Amino acid sequence: MSRNWIAVASAEHVLRGREAGFMQICHGKAAPLRRLQPGDRVIYYSPTVSFQGKDRLQAFTALGIVKPGEPYVFDMGGGFHPFRREVTWLPARVAPIQPLLESLDFSAGARNWGYRLRFGLFSISAHDLRLIAEAMGVPLQTAGAVKRV
Repeated sequence: MSRNWIAVASAEHVLRGREAGFMQICHGKAAPLRRLQPGDRVIYYSPTVSFQGKDRLQAFTALGIVKPGEPYVFDMGGGFHPFRREVTWLPARVAPIQPLLESLDFSAGARNWGYRLRFGLFSISAHDLRLIAEAMGVPLQTAGAVKRV
């Protein structure tokens, strides 16, 4: 059964991954990527536009489906060899998180809603997937979402 995830990265890093069809999280660590399975849906949340920037964005910036295969090492030069995972990124618009906070299972009623985001990757409910996908303009059929009973 497919799961739904939120991954965290700056918008500029998400854009690089979208353009090349991959995802990379937690500074290139393999362990979080191994939690993902083919067919899982992943939504990127970007707290900022640039890595370690002060340019707040606080928005969902990508939605995709994990492809078959395992995480792999990529040589980015300068001795940096992060792990990546292949993803089919869907056409989606940027969606600010603020209007959704009280409706999302992971944040509703939580004063410190950003705490879970600090881990870089966490699973979310089908309900949250639907709300975020709708805000991003991604049809649920395209996102592979299942209806909650």
